[in-house]
This record gives sequence, C-alpha cells and structure tokens, in this order.
Amino acid sequence: MPRRTSLSCVLSLLLLAAPALAEDFVLASPELQAGGRLTLRHAYDSYGCNGGNVSPALTWSGAPAGTRSYALTLFDPDAPHGFWHWVIFDVPATLAGLPAGAGEPKQAPKGALQGTSDFGDKGYGGPCPPNGDRPHRYVFTLYALKVERLGTDASAQPAWLAARIRANALAEATLTVYYAR
Repeated sequence: MPRRTSLSCVLSLLLLAAPALAEDFVLASPELQAGGRLTLRHAYDSYGCNGGNVSPALTWSGAPAGTRSYALTLFDPDAPHGFWHWVIFDVPATLAGLPAGAGEPKQAPKGALQGTSDFGDKGYGGPCPPNGDRPHRYVFTLYALKVERLGTDASAQPAWLAARIRANALAEATLTVYYAR
C-alpha cells in the first residue's frame, strides 16, 4: 500500500502534541466568567446573527520563562467540523492582555497579526451557531510561544496557523464560554 501523507494528517499529529498546561499560566476576562455565556455584544453580525462582533477583553498572567510572544485562538468544537472564530499571533510578550475590540484588525496590538476566521474575514468573528442548537462551547486558548514571530503569513488557513502555533508553544491556558441563539 503506498504511503501518503496529507496536510490534514500532519496537522492532526501536530495538534496531538499539546504544549504543557502551566498551572500558573491563566487566561481570564473582566467581561466573561469561565463556563458563562458570551453576550450579544460578542456575537457575529452576519449570516442571520445580529451581534456587535466585539471581541471580549482578555487578561493573562503566569507565563512560563522563555515566553517570547503570545498567540490566541477562539474555536467552536461543537460546530459540525469545528469552527475557527479567531486567530491572533505575534502578540508581544510585554503584554498581559487584549482590550475589548482587539479582534478588529486595526485595533490589534502593534506587531500582532490577525488570521482569517472560518467566516473568511480577518480578525475576530463572534459566535453564530444555528438557531435552536444547544449552546456551543467557545474555547479561547492562549499560547505562550518560544518564538517572537511565527514567521508565517496571516492569510494561511486557521487550522494551519493553529498547528504552527502549537508547534511553538511553551504552555497554554484556556477559557471556555457558551453561546446559543
């Protein structure tokens, strides 16, 4: 049988090589509670959704030694094939958070790059699950990276960016919230 390696297999293997969960590395939000709900302010503003599409303020602390930058992803594992809502990377290691609205590409911290969401837009794309679905989980994952810059183009597919981020991660911290329509 011929041996074939597809991009999806490589990405799957990279995703399985998870970085450490550092006990002191914490991701939080002054707007959201772990296990709580996103608000209409954070919901998407297209495809039948009428939210404000404003990314929430996020804060973090306890990054491991050697952290040279951060990356943040927002993923909905409850969508039929999973759905990437936000990828921001090359966030300077000097920062300890992102203000509300930083998901708007022009509002991102200097030097940070915003990837394309599965909606096809650069930056943050808030939740927009189907009407009547059970509440979806929205997982914000912050990565402490061992590199200052990922050295990749922000136009790459979000799953590829996430795999590249994980391959350079020292540690990760998550914040999971819910949303339903």
